[in-house]
Amino acid sequence: MLTRRVIVCLDVKGARVVKGVQFEGLRDVGDPVALSERYEREGADEITFLDISASAEERATLLDVARRTAERLFIPLTIGGGVRTADDVAHALRAGADKVSMNSAIVTRPELLTETAERFGAQCVVASIDAKRDANGVYKVWVKGGREETPLEAVAWAQECVARGAGEILLTSIDRDGARTGYDLAITRAVADAVHVPVIASGGAGSLEHLADVLKHGGASAVLAASIFHFGTFTVRQAKEYL
Repeated sequence: MLTRRVIVCLDVKGARVVKGVQFEGLRDVGDPVALSERYEREGADEITFLDISASAEERATLLDVARRTAERLFIPLTIGGGVRTADDVAHALRAGADKVSMNSAIVTRPELLTETAERFGAQCVVASIDAKRDANGVYKVWVKGGREETPLEAVAWAQECVARGAGEILLTSIDRDGARTGYDLAITRAVADAVHVPVIASGGAGSLEHLADVLKHGGASAVLAASIFHFGTFTVRQAKEYL
């Protein structure tokens, strides 16, 4: 079994780290390079950059930020947001990413997962799934930064992603994102039980107990958090010591 990991998420817009609630109401948090260095010093196992706007004019900015960050980091770096082709993945890896996260593009064209895994190896392919419970209690997949619902059911989609070559699942609960009410254990456990690759739980961390709960009861292999670290509620070191 892989060692359980604590991953700090940096939502990047332009050249700044921001954080909101349910993908809205963004607040400026700081410089991604400086924050990454701080979190590594505190003991973070990995850093994840997500370009939440993912517009073409910001692509160069994110890769430049990623490159400057990767030069300073000794822990794995994942980049996501706006990755549409295998060549985009190549650019991210050349910029210093260890793994690349894909969401909207693989919903549009699932073959991208296979192309990327065959070209670079499944170990660097992360399928990012933003899930939200609908009125019938079904967890649907959302794309475009949580703005557009798809017909896909989250567990079935996770299974297809792995079958097509994803080496890891980054599962974010839109309902819990930034709310600090705890991870969605139900959907995390359902996905973790359905796939044979590591599942990263995202969305909802508000206490150290929440981190432990999703690792112990949600079947997650890793916890991803942002708000509790960005706004000084806890340090990464406190989280690691508690776990």
